[in-house]
Amino acid sequence: MRRYIINILIMIILLYSIPTLNVDAANKPDDNELYSISAALIDGDTGRILYEKNGFDIRAMASTTKIMTLILALEYGNLEDMVTVSDYASRMPDVQLNIKAGEQYRLEDLLYSLILESHNDTAVAVAEHIGGDVEGFANMMNKKAREIGLSNTYFITPNGLDASDENGTHSTTAVELALLMKYCVVESPAKEDFVRICQTRSHSFSDYTGKRVFSVNNKNSFLDMMEGVIAGKTGFTGDAGYCYVAALERNGKTYVIALLGCGWPNNKNYKWSDSKKLFNYGIDNYEYSIVMDETYELSPIPVINGVSNDYLDVYIKDEIGLILCEDDIVTYKVSLPDKVYAPIEEGDIQGNIYIYVNEELYTSINIYSGEKILEKDFWYCLRFSLFSFIK
Repeated sequence: MRRYIINILIMIILLYSIPTLNVDAANKPDDNELYSISAALIDGDTGRILYEKNGFDIRAMASTTKIMTLILALEYGNLEDMVTVSDYASRMPDVQLNIKAGEQYRLEDLLYSLILESHNDTAVAVAEHIGGDVEGFANMMNKKAREIGLSNTYFITPNGLDASDENGTHSTTAVELALLMKYCVVESPAKEDFVRICQTRSHSFSDYTGKRVFSVNNKNSFLDMMEGVIAGKTGFTGDAGYCYVAALERNGKTYVIALLGCGWPNNKNYKWSDSKKLFNYGIDNYEYSIVMDETYELSPIPVINGVSNDYLDVYIKDEIGLILCEDDIVTYKVSLPDKVYAPIEEGDIQGNIYIYVNEELYTSINIYSGEKILEKDFWYCLRFSLFSFIK
C-alpha cells in the first residue's frame, strides 16, 4: 500500500513538471503584443488581409516610399541609362551617397544605392531622370497608387522625407503599404529585377568617369533573420517613427507585412520583433485550399421557348484557391435566373457565384451555359409544320 501511494505521488509530480505547450504562437497576435502603431499582414497572392492593427489609419511612411521609387524606375527606365545628378538632388539631407551635381551614374547602380542604403540624394536623382522633375515623378507615383487601388496613399517625395502640400501629407496606411509591396513582388512586370535588387547584399560601382568609387551594403537585416524573406525596406523619420515593409515566401505561399510607427529612437529593433510575430502567425496558421472549382454542381435552369431542351445545363470553369486558417468560414451565394429564354449560345454568361470569407465578399465567378439551344420562333414553327405535313 505504501509503495502504491509513493508511485501515485511520483506520477503527480511528473505530471505537473511537464512543460505546458505555449499555444500563443498559433493564435492571432494581440494588438498589445505589437510595438507598431499600425500593422498589417496580407496574403501576397490574393491581397486578402490576414491581420491588421489600425491597418487603415493614415500615417507617414518614411523610406518605405522607396519601393515605389524603385518599381517605377524599373518599369519606366532602362537599367543602362546614364543619370545626371542635379544640384537639387545633391543637396538632399542624410542619408546620402554624397553624389555631386553634374556627375553621371548608371541607373541600375543608383537603384542599389536607393534600396540597400536608402540614400535620399539618389532617390531624387532617379526621380528626376524618370519623371523629369520631382513633381512629375510624384504624379507618376500617385497614378501608380491609384492603378493598384491604393485610395489612402499620397506621395510627394521620392525618398519618403516628411512633407505636406495643398493636397495632403506624404502618407499611406499599413494595409496599402503591404498591397504596394505585393504589387512589386507578385504583379509588376519588373518584379524579378525588384526582388533581385532587394536581395543583393552588397554592390560596388563608380561614376561615369570612374574617378569616384562606391560600395553599398544592404541595411535590411531581416533578410537573414527568417527563411524565405525575398524583399524588404526600412524607414525612419521623426513623424513616421521606424517603419518596415517586407515579403516572405514559404511552402509555396507568399506573405507581406507592413509596420508603421514601430517605435522611435532608441528602439530600432522593435520592427524585427513585430515582423517575426506577424510572419510566424501567417506561416503557422494558414494553409492553401481550393474553395471553388469546376466540380461544383449547379441545378439546370428551365428554358422558355427552347427547341428540344426544357432545361439548360450550366457550369463554372474557374478554380479559386486561397490560404485559410481554421477559423475562416467560406460561404457561397449562387445568383441565377429562375428561367431563361431561347435562343442561347454555349458559353453565354448566365449568372454568378459570390464567394464570401467570414461574411465578407472575397470574389465572384461567372456561371456559363453548357450548350446551344435554338428558339421556337416563327420560322422554326413553319418548318416544323411543313415537315409534319409532308411526312
